[in-house]
Amino acid sequence: MTLAPQPTDASPYQSYVYAYPHKTAYGPLPDRPALTALWAGEPKDALSLYLHVPFCEVRCGFCNLFTRIGAPDGLTTAYLDALERQATTVRAALGDSAGVRFATAAFGGGTPTFLTAAELTRLCDIAEHRMGADLRAVPLSVEASPATATADRLAVLADRGATRLSLGVQSFVDTEARAAVRPQRRADVEAALARIRDAAIPVLNIDLIYGIDGQTDTTWLHSLDAALAWHPEELYLYPLYVRPLTGLDRRRPGPDPAWDQQRLRLYRLGRDHLLAHGYVQHSMRMFRRADAPPQGPDDYACQTDGMIGLGCGARSYTAGLHYSFDYAVGMHEIRAIIDDYVARPAAGFAHAEYGRRMTPDEARRRHLLQSLLQAEGLAVADYRARFGTDPAEDFGAELHRFADRGWLEPDGTRRLRLTAEGLAHSDAIGPQLFSPAVRAAMAAYESK
Repeated sequence: MTLAPQPTDASPYQSYVYAYPHKTAYGPLPDRPALTALWAGEPKDALSLYLHVPFCEVRCGFCNLFTRIGAPDGLTTAYLDALERQATTVRAALGDSAGVRFATAAFGGGTPTFLTAAELTRLCDIAEHRMGADLRAVPLSVEASPATATADRLAVLADRGATRLSLGVQSFVDTEARAAVRPQRRADVEAALARIRDAAIPVLNIDLIYGIDGQTDTTWLHSLDAALAWHPEELYLYPLYVRPLTGLDRRRPGPDPAWDQQRLRLYRLGRDHLLAHGYVQHSMRMFRRADAPPQGPDDYACQTDGMIGLGCGARSYTAGLHYSFDYAVGMHEIRAIIDDYVARPAAGFAHAEYGRRMTPDEARRRHLLQSLLQAEGLAVADYRARFGTDPAEDFGAELHRFADRGWLEPDGTRRLRLTAEGLAHSDAIGPQLFSPAVRAAMAAYESK
């Protein structure tokens, strides 16, 4: 197997690997394969369903997600109309309903709760009546912001079976929220959290960010304690990244070793604080309360094969192809992609137009990445059963390098598991496992 040329690993913060290959490695698919052919030979008895809502009330300074600010009159209705047309076409492409079952569901964005309560009801109806997902019988995760987590919206989600509500808070310190270009007041955040608890959705997740300008050890612990006061079942701790075309893009023109050290210090402080308060670490970012109710697969499982994504920012995964619509960060380009999406007839959703083929090598890399970056690590027997080889045969040079740095636990014959310091460097480890072809495609991508 050809080894990938390695990027510099001077910084522990190179890239957040939440999916592989990254969407910037996707490209136009000249053959435009029909969805019926793509899904014909795929297992369909435990699919994941993801519905994407590309609207937010504001655009945070760190955000590079596919989302637009606000929606002109009629756009959310037109978007849901298109989503329903897409769902009808995709469901037909999956074939016989007897063999199709959804095991998990998620609404993401953007901000799904940007939709009104009536529109959220329709979103759930599309998932249930058009796709056949039983939302009350499977884990259903929904993302929200404090301003849109209103009582009527939460009531819809709770009634339709939401089991997890993820709230993007980022900081309980108002000056830090402003520094991250996330205009909100702590009082409004606390009110939203109270409404979420009143709605009795079983799992509350709170997202926090470290590395914000002006943030100190003291203010970071202040935010952590403010979050812990609500006894959230989950907490995600994200390092701040400054990405092209985002609101913070102009503020950090190049490498910043001091900022890297600040983020590492705050990460370790936050990790140790949560572990001391009874949380279990599942990845560099995810911490779960030890007594939290079971929620199903961990955070990486929604990226496995058998993923159906609906909406213009969603991805779908088969074993041989990952596909989506075009991707952009800039507002003008995002609006053009949304406009194209809402104008499509049902037949316009019958083919994959933009994506990346998955070779056996890429499948191995993806399996290794998804497993190794989780705290429980990679079961060598599972890898061997799937691919017929050992990880050390396929990625020996990379694994030796990680071990030499103290990032891998010594005995990896049965399970490859990162050390505590390895988990801290997950965002340096992940990119070193990218293939040369994916790395070249990402380098060639022109931000838009």
